[in-house]
Amino acid sequence: MAFWIDTHCHLDAAEFLPDVAAVRARAASENVALCVIPAVEAKAFDEVRALAHRHGDAYALGIHPMYVERAAEDALARLDEVLTAHAADPRLVAVGEIGLDYFVPELAAGLLRERQEHFFREQLKLARRHGLPVILHVRRSVDQVLKGLREIAVPSGIAHAFNGSRQQADMFLDMGFKLGFGGAVTYERASRLRALVAGLPAAAIVMETDAPDIPPHWLYATAEQRAAGQAQGRNEPGELPRIGAEVARLRGVSPEAWAETTTANAQAALPRLQGLLAPPARPGRETVQ
Repeated sequence: MAFWIDTHCHLDAAEFLPDVAAVRARAASENVALCVIPAVEAKAFDEVRALAHRHGDAYALGIHPMYVERAAEDALARLDEVLTAHAADPRLVAVGEIGLDYFVPELAAGLLRERQEHFFREQLKLARRHGLPVILHVRRSVDQVLKGLREIAVPSGIAHAFNGSRQQADMFLDMGFKLGFGGAVTYERASRLRALVAGLPAAAIVMETDAPDIPPHWLYATAEQRAAGQAQGRNEPGELPRIGAEVARLRGVSPEAWAETTTANAQAALPRLQGLLAPPARPGRETVQ
């Protein structure tokens, strides 16, 4: 039986607070063997680690570019401290979510742009110092993120929610990175993205949900539908196999073969996953450590 790895899932998000155990159990019932839970700010470090241990998953520690504005002055020192403290934890698989975001206008210019670029560079240095891959946020910032990686090399990693060009994709691949794809690729109108995911080398791709964000098309409600009372569906890691099946269809392979391929790719990008993969626990058999 083939298993899936959700390489990017925010199980610590407020949307999951009431029923996170049930969310993870549903994912297990869909053969999602592992979720990688990336932190977005220092105050989340302990929670993502606890969730990963509670549910038999993996986690990453980092400061998201959209959270640098409110990050404390000692946030980078705190990250270094916890990376050191948990260096032997096999479930700590990366530094992340880190990167650059030039989609949000307030972050794309002035002091906030400088601040997020400073945090990005310093977190790359921490990843290199601790020998860890990185999970990258690259929203409208692919070229600048690539520039940072050329200047500060890190072991490997994933460009999460990739939406760049084939040329940019190849640059990441040449550096040993994998590219993360999720719900966005399920929209027929995303023709360029769907063509990209269909044409990349099989070894280039890992699967993700970014749950609760980036819902696949079957969960999305338009503004008009929401105004009419239809609720927006909540994205969960249990949606990964259906998303993966759509990518498999675009590539002309079976979902089972695609699960095996992308699981191997995730383990190559985040090597500590290799020691964690096991058949997902069924509901009622939650792993607690």
